[in-house]
Amino acid sequence: VSVSVSMEGKRILVTGGSGLVGKAIEKVVADGEGRPDEQWIFVASKDADLTSAADTKALFEKHKPTHVIHLAAMVGGLFRNMKYNLDFLRNNLHINDNVLHSAYELGVHKVVSCLSTCIFPDKTTYPIDETMIHSGPPHTSNFGYSYAKRMIDVQNRAYYEQHGCQFTSVIPTNVFGPHDNFNIEDGHVLPGLIHKVYSAKQDGTPLSIWGTGKPRRQFIYSLDLARLFIWVLREYNEVDPIILSVGEEDEVSIKEAAESIVAAMDFKGEVIFDSTKSDGQFKKTASNSKLRRYLPDFQFTPFSKAVQETCDWFNSNYAQARK
Repeated sequence: VSVSVSMEGKRILVTGGSGLVGKAIEKVVADGEGRPDEQWIFVASKDADLTSAADTKALFEKHKPTHVIHLAAMVGGLFRNMKYNLDFLRNNLHINDNVLHSAYELGVHKVVSCLSTCIFPDKTTYPIDETMIHSGPPHTSNFGYSYAKRMIDVQNRAYYEQHGCQFTSVIPTNVFGPHDNFNIEDGHVLPGLIHKVYSAKQDGTPLSIWGTGKPRRQFIYSLDLARLFIWVLREYNEVDPIILSVGEEDEVSIKEAAESIVAAMDFKGEVIFDSTKSDGQFKKTASNSKLRRYLPDFQFTPFSKAVQETCDWFNSNYAQARK
């Protein structure tokens, strides 16, 4: 006799569970956001090779999830992306196809996958919104990763039209927080800056920041993103993606971000902006108006508080942190 799933509750499998967002979801669930009828299972690359269809299927058969949050991806910094566009394309296509198809084959009720703002067209108008994902080619530097991520949206639509699957995706802006990759060469701007300030403080050297400090970014704290992911899993019923971001008015310049980190780390040295280095894209402003239609009252952690908490975590966990 088969027992209906509603009796047993939800079994939620999180791929990429040891990464920045996976760890944030784990913490938020442990701190009281989880529900008694939910069992959360966090898996990392050591648990299964998701580029293998057989490994992925075995993982799904072992855990029998009713719901999936799909965060796993092959990721890298700008220079690695430029060098290995084919690898980023193929590995991510395999991972995403294996996860979505195993979810379909094993009757998973809902999958929420994680896209990235870098998938948006390079030549675009601002603010960017959810309707614009496929309206032009992505930036040439990481087109392999970007196209693989865009295909999740295409597959979600196809699984829904052909099989009625409730597969959807979210698009976060620049995520930061505890358990990030703080690698200076290959990491993202904020964790890279935190590591740089830490080192400059230890060595008594000036802090040198690449570029003018003028480019602007929307940063979302990983713990805020985690709360939104859980809301999407439970409440958001569209197949079309939703941008998860602070508002356009909360965009921060790299200079302002650096000043927040300098204050949080109590750095007293000199700060130099090296304008011989490239700034990259000046802005990538995304609209969160769709999110606000659903959640008008969602409170984001103030940027300076989130930066302080992240710096405190890095200071306390320097030895174990990914660097």
